[in-house]
Amino acid sequence: MSRKLIALAVALIGIVVSACGGHMTGSNLAVPGATYVLPPVDGDLQITAVLPKRTIGEKLPAEGLGKINDEHWEAVLGGYTQQRYSQALGFRPGTKITIRNLSKSLPHTLDVVAEIKRPPALFPKNPKLSIKAHGGGILDAGYASGEIKPGKSVTVTLSKAGIYLIGCAFHYKLGMHDVLVVTTFARPGPQATPPPTTKPTTTPTTRSSYGP
Repeated sequence: MSRKLIALAVALIGIVVSACGGHMTGSNLAVPGATYVLPPVDGDLQITAVLPKRTIGEKLPAEGLGKINDEHWEAVLGGYTQQRYSQALGFRPGTKITIRNLSKSLPHTLDVVAEIKRPPALFPKNPKLSIKAHGGGILDAGYASGEIKPGKSVTVTLSKAGIYLIGCAFHYKLGMHDVLVVTTFARPGPQATPPPTTKPTTTPTTRSSYGP
């Protein structure tokens, strides 16, 4: 068996073990297309893994998530996804979600910047975001995930319906801010155009997004 096939088998076994450890079942697997690409194996072998349904993946837009110029929210969004590339986020109230750092090298956070009633999403220029965790695992005004190291995750319960502006305390100015909608019929918005694999772009795409 070649080195690449062995590496692929080991990686896939790791994914299965991780899934079993998290008690994943058919009811909480991702919807079709909810995937992200794992770091290359042996230089050029690329593996696509499932991003669990109740998960927010976070990463710098320039690391591969891209940005989207969301016409509904009248804002450029980036750095957070429920699928593969940056998008507005949407979950039902009461959902317990996982916030997973998809970066290979950088720490990230998910902080609530503000709560709004409707578009536009006016992100403040210099918000004071906390690197320390706040909120006791319940997302509301003032919530902060705390530092999430590369490959690690935290959980949070979306107990209160609302529209939240979120951002990363480390990389807010580098485009890591988004809209999180928590309503009964919430769903994620369209994704950013896939960035090039060799030189990820920070130029936003223009597509309409989900609105309450």
